[in-house]
Amino acid sequence: MTQLNFTTLLPLTILIGWACVLLLVDLFIPKDRKYLTALLAALGLAVTLGVTLSQIGLQGPGYNGMVTLDGFSTFVNALLLISGLLGIALAYGYVKRMGLERGEYYTLLLFSVSGMMLMAQAADLIVVFIALEMLSIPLYVLAAFSRTNAQSEEAGLKYFLLGAFATGFVVYGTALVFGATGTTSLAGILAAASSGTPGLLLSIGAALILVGFGFKVAAVPFHMWTPDVYQGAPSAVTAFMAAGAKIAGFAALLRVFSTAFPSIASDMTTILWAIAALTMILGNVVAIAQTNIKRLLAYSSIAHAGYILMAFVPFGNKDVMPVSVAAGLFYLVSYAITNFGAWGVVIALERAEGKGLEISDYAGLGRKYPLLAAAMTIFMLSLIGLPPTLGLVGKIYLFRAVIQGGFTGLAIIGVLTSLISAYYYLRVVVTMYMREGEPATTREPMLDFTTGLTAVLTVVISLVPQWLFLLASTAVLKLF
Repeated sequence: MTQLNFTTLLPLTILIGWACVLLLVDLFIPKDRKYLTALLAALGLAVTLGVTLSQIGLQGPGYNGMVTLDGFSTFVNALLLISGLLGIALAYGYVKRMGLERGEYYTLLLFSVSGMMLMAQAADLIVVFIALEMLSIPLYVLAAFSRTNAQSEEAGLKYFLLGAFATGFVVYGTALVFGATGTTSLAGILAAASSGTPGLLLSIGAALILVGFGFKVAAVPFHMWTPDVYQGAPSAVTAFMAAGAKIAGFAALLRVFSTAFPSIASDMTTILWAIAALTMILGNVVAIAQTNIKRLLAYSSIAHAGYILMAFVPFGNKDVMPVSVAAGLFYLVSYAITNFGAWGVVIALERAEGKGLEISDYAGLGRKYPLLAAAMTIFMLSLIGLPPTLGLVGKIYLFRAVIQGGFTGLAIIGVLTSLISAYYYLRVVVTMYMREGEPATTREPMLDFTTGLTAVLTVVISLVPQWLFLLASTAVLKLF
């Protein structure tokens, strides 16, 4: 264990160690005091976040180049740790209200965040596979955490079976890439492919890896699991899954394709263009027919995966790619903040046995709970991409990068599908303010704080977004 190896994975080591200790400590915490487990889990994430922020400016490979520490990994890890804190805040009262208050919930969440962080730092396809399993297996269990609910058990089983199937594509793709280049190192793959004409085997291997990542980020046509899993899993789990898994999946996709496969950009660009366009179109069009708020947000998640995928399309253009990746990171931040806020409102209205999850249940919310309705309105406007919200700024950065890369047609599809999305997002707003009803909500201090904080951030950061985009741009400088 050298000093460099120790420093490279220090935050990850702290978090995994904390999760293991928490698993033992929780055995001695009484059942009526499981909130202590939540507080200890949040403390572990906060400590890890502090260590991660202290590494800003540090860079270098570790463990013989299998992992790396750079601005990109530090930015993504900080975002993942914040997402973990928000996930605990949303779950704090929810698991107790739904009869799911068990200490292993928070330990599983910490282990999943650990896998996501390793995904962001992976510089070798073998480590990518290990990280993918580390983040996925705890999520499979969390999706089925409501053991007495048949829908939750079904969600966990579907997620596990399809996730294992998708992981097989990653492993097979890695094997083909190794056969084509003789290495699984991202830098080694780039060197081997650049020294000669990239072969068909390399392109097929990259395509199979794309399938595995496409499942994790819920891109079409690998999205079929998303609506059922999002609806069946406990809402607090879905909120964390929708943000955390997407951030980790896109982080790996950005690093792998931008650092290992630029030589086959001509083969992959058309595929990425088609996947991004289909994902935006299908996600937004099918969402129109949804009446359940969780399924609506599931298809919304699919649609936003398409928007973020636009950042990958020009990955073979070295002049445009830094700006494009920075735009993708900015949009991930925007989506994460908005996502947690929207799910916070969903959790506030959800009642036992799946009640309170229909869009019609939001009728009268604007009259009875004006602040909660105002927050939900902000989140819906941000998901559309309307001012004054962070979603608008994120889409502007994305569309600009895509146009600079010469893919104006894709940007037009993005704009048109955003207009389509206005129909189903604004339907929620219309229901809250223009329909009569008596919605029942749960007022929990931590839930109210999280929802209010994300609503404020969604508006305030949109007014001064330059600093965040500058951070994202600085984070990707050494990536190319």
